[in-house]
Amino acid sequence: MTRYLRRGGVAADGGRLRLFCFPYAGGGASAYAGWQRRLGATVEVQPVQLPGREGRMAEPRFTDLRALVADIDEQLGPALEGPHVLYGHSMGALIAFALAQRRHQRGAPLPLAVMLSAHRAPHLPPPRLIGGLVSDDDDLVRGLSQLGGLPKPLLERPEWLAALLPVVRGDLMICASSGQVERTPVPVPIHTFAGVDDRLVTVREIREWASYTTRESENRVLPGGHFFVREQEAVFLEHLSGVLRGYEDISGFQQLDLVGAPAE
Repeated sequence: MTRYLRRGGVAADGGRLRLFCFPYAGGGASAYAGWQRRLGATVEVQPVQLPGREGRMAEPRFTDLRALVADIDEQLGPALEGPHVLYGHSMGALIAFALAQRRHQRGAPLPLAVMLSAHRAPHLPPPRLIGGLVSDDDDLVRGLSQLGGLPKPLLERPEWLAALLPVVRGDLMICASSGQVERTPVPVPIHTFAGVDDRLVTVREIREWASYTTRESENRVLPGGHFFVREQEAVFLEHLSGVLRGYEDISGFQQLDLVGAPAE
């Protein structure tokens, strides 16, 4: 099992659509805990665990997008051979697209679709919070709190917050290297999701991802701010499930008959 995927997770099913989920800045694979249960048996949810956090805390963190994506591509290579979709929120959206673009450039199997939420198109200038431009810890905490990125229990534990901030700063440097993403479209559908009250990235900025695909693109605007995937999880997963349903058919998955179902 690659170190980017959790051990003891759902076993791979060659006929089932796999959903690889990349976290936001400061986040880890646990951000997608519970998604398997909510999305059902037709999708195999694979949260991607980046180094330097949670179970990989002792490993050095990446601060450069290109280096991180190259390592993910190498480590996840075999897992990306079958039918799959890439999803990412905020920083994770940038990683997911950069991975698809890298694989397209080297002729590797591509995802059936890329699903991106809460991140502007890479050619647009970044907001002030990105790239370690906020040097003061108090300002960084204040900015993250305003976005809904720091739950109240975390703010009440200074030792946890002190451990998180270096991870966030390293991840913001990854976001700042978004200029490494070429403005070259990929032959993969792009679905984007935006929070109507997002204070970091606008709906218009997210819609500009449409220029990064030669296939169809779709944008959905949902209630909530930058972290609408957490604030409005049920609403978001309902939308995500609807989008995924079209790709489940392409993947060729056939759900098994329920035990005890009447014979025809």
